[in-house]
Amino acid sequence: MAPLLVDIHTHIYPPSYIALLSARTTTPYIAQPPPPTPTSPLPAPRLIILPSDDDPSLPPSARGRPIDASYSSITTKLAFMAQHSIATSIISLANPWLDFLPPATAAATARAINDDLHALCAAHPGRLFAFGTLPVSAPPPALVAEVHRLATLPRIKGLILGTTGLGAGLDDPALDPLWAALQATQQLAFIHPHYGLPAEVFGPRAHASGHVLPLALGFPLETTVAFVRMFVAGVFERFPRLRVLLAHAGGAVPFLAGRVDSCVRHERVGAQGRGKRDVWDVLRSNVWLDGVVYSAVGLRAAVEAVGRERVLWGTDHPFFPPVGEGDGGGEWLSVRMNVEAVEGAFVGDKDGAEGVLGGNAVRLLGLELGGGGVGERSAGGGEREEDGEKSEDAV
Repeated sequence: MAPLLVDIHTHIYPPSYIALLSARTTTPYIAQPPPPTPTSPLPAPRLIILPSDDDPSLPPSARGRPIDASYSSITTKLAFMAQHSIATSIISLANPWLDFLPPATAAATARAINDDLHALCAAHPGRLFAFGTLPVSAPPPALVAEVHRLATLPRIKGLILGTTGLGAGLDDPALDPLWAALQATQQLAFIHPHYGLPAEVFGPRAHASGHVLPLALGFPLETTVAFVRMFVAGVFERFPRLRVLLAHAGGAVPFLAGRVDSCVRHERVGAQGRGKRDVWDVLRSNVWLDGVVYSAVGLRAAVEAVGRERVLWGTDHPFFPPVGEGDGGGEWLSVRMNVEAVEGAFVGDKDGAEGVLGGNAVRLLGLELGGGGVGERSAGGGEREEDGEKSEDAV
């Protein structure tokens, strides 16, 4: 029997978010390029979410990336899941979330989008759950209030958070009320990159390789820096029961944790006020890593850093779609690579592989599966399923 697949790293832009981006003209936004000729069909809209995407030297049809139904259609999401025998997905709003909103509208927008996500999941019981999003630009009381509200929504299993926090990073003391609320509600914070590294790091020829340098290096290193800043600032000392999931197997965290530990132990500045927890204790008590790393080598490092029960499988859908002739409707290479990474890292350890592919997520998030979809199996520990009609794209 094929192992249970639970996808904890899979994104969607619900219709309300698509409308929000389509109404904007500065990053982030969705642009509709003009047709090349008056009689040509309209090109696909372009998603401009990174500052480097909005390069005025490029024609509008070459900026960002084309956006299709896979970004917003729950029907397409479910078809992708069925195609790859994924039993359950924990969907989340993709970057840049709500970081760009003015404080006056952030809280109401977050509530609306979180309600959209919850409704999508309720329409497909056992198949879909979600990580909520936060109004990070709103006043702190509104931010904390939304954390507590999310904890009351049975389909919401945590929240997704960028690395900038309120604008000064995740080590900002002003975020302590957020960490306190997450600790009190025991919700998982999925920490995900967006801003990467400064463009000059990649040099003047970066555009020649498209998104390779920002995505392969910028995103993982952004996550690495964010986590280490939290650690050295004592966030996990102040909130010892805080639970975080780091995207992309934690970036370079598994490889660099020993160096972080050594540097902390040998640093004189601030030694008197330093906490007692080392980075390995935090990694094995507070941290989970996703398995979106595409190789057995990277996955083994993740397992060594946090333990096999703390690594969770994901796809990063709808990003990294097939490219090349004939690839549009077949198996996604990115999915196969992440499954093969688990298989390669757990040769001879069937229980370990099955845990990463799905069992760990079921136990961590208390998922109750079994809505009649492909590959679904019953599992205890989740909330009670609700009755109701299933809809496809309506919320």
